[in-house]
Amino acid sequence: MANYDDIRKKAKEVVDTIADASVEAYKLAEEKARVLAKKAKLNAGIANDRALIRRLKVEIGGTYYKLFKDSPDEALKLHCDDITVALERIAARQRELEELRNVTAFDECDLENCDCAEEAEEEKPEEEKPEE
Repeated sequence: MANYDDIRKKAKEVVDTIADASVEAYKLAEEKARVLAKKAKLNAGIANDRALIRRLKVEIGGTYYKLFKDSPDEALKLHCDDITVALERIAARQRELEELRNVTAFDECDLENCDCAEEAEEEKPEEEKPEE
């Protein structure tokens, strides 16, 4: 039978081994957390710089359009023309919206002699009949 000192010595060795393993695991986890935090910080910096570049490109494009919309470089003429057409469509739609804000449906139409009910009927899609 093993004596008390042998058991105590063996238990101390086991505890020391576990403690050493725990310290190593802690150091490894600490290093891994440090690396992950650094990666997250770098990725956030990259994302911020990409967002800055996108914003600056938009600003550059807007500034270019303002400065050269009437005489753009040949490479950008089509884009400037497309922007001009889109801006004209926006302005027309905004005017139309403003007109609609100033008018109510009941002001424009006499409900008994109104064509809007017929127009609404014409615009309705045909209902699909269930297959039998």
